[in-house]
Amino acid sequence: MTVYQQTFPLNRETAIPAVGFGTYLISQEDAKEAVRAAILNGYRHIDTAEVYENEESVGAGIRAGIAEAGLAREDIFVTTKLWQGHAAWGQKLKNEEETVAAFNGSLERLGVDYVDLYLIHAPHGGAERLNQWRGLLEIKRLGKARSIGVSNYSEKHLEEIKAAGLPLPDANQIELHPWSQKPELLAYMKENGIAPIAYSSLAPLSTWRAQPGQDSAKTEAMKISDGVLAAMAAKYGVTEAQLLLRWGVQNGYAVLPKSLNPERMRQNIDLGGFVIDAADLASLKAMDRGDGIAWSIGDPTHTD
Repeated sequence: MTVYQQTFPLNRETAIPAVGFGTYLISQEDAKEAVRAAILNGYRHIDTAEVYENEESVGAGIRAGIAEAGLAREDIFVTTKLWQGHAAWGQKLKNEEETVAAFNGSLERLGVDYVDLYLIHAPHGGAERLNQWRGLLEIKRLGKARSIGVSNYSEKHLEEIKAAGLPLPDANQIELHPWSQKPELLAYMKENGIAPIAYSSLAPLSTWRAQPGQDSAKTEAMKISDGVLAAMAAKYGVTEAQLLLRWGVQNGYAVLPKSLNPERMRQNIDLGGFVIDAADLASLKAMDRGDGIAWSIGDPTHTD
């Protein structure tokens, strides 16, 4: 096994490990052991969120992993996210002060003094969206977050920040995989120095979010494999998941695979032994289907 150690810069002081461990849909009961195991298997980037309702256990897993691996806190890159509120769901939108308070709550649940990256989870903040961003700027100014960013933001939402004369995010965490490649958004982000972080990298796999209750917009037809990814992975002697994750990091995106299976956990960070060639990259580029399948499809507030 070769642990993939590449990093991507977020700002002058901060770089993000290219392969992180995602914790979405990992329960409070399972998160401690999952995160501990991830760190022992070489992961140095752990991603969670307020709305995942597992920050306490993720923090306990970070502490356990650090202790067993003989690491220091600064060896682990920790990301969490503000739940901004969502008027369409009857939720109050957080203002600047409430954003800072929510962040402090995440710090307390995680049991850390700072995070390496704090994100606004979605652009559903509406009239409070810029105030929420001002809250993140204050958190960074205080040194409690080494870098700050957003998630699920479109060019429109990023332009809103620019038009207000505020510093732009260090990163935008978005759905990215061969079926949803977002070239226009990525070009805008590159031009403005905003790093992409990919989630749902494994969405093209037939096994992705296949269990009942795991929300996605994946149709039954999408769940049937056409064998193309399997054949391409076999060419390199890797799994389909490794192929998709390598596609992400080769394109310059940090990726966030999740697994409770120790063997798959190890495979997902073992990405250094092969490089996808130009012909296969072209084939993967041709798979783009446009919009994603994990994020707010059909939600009328998706572009608010």
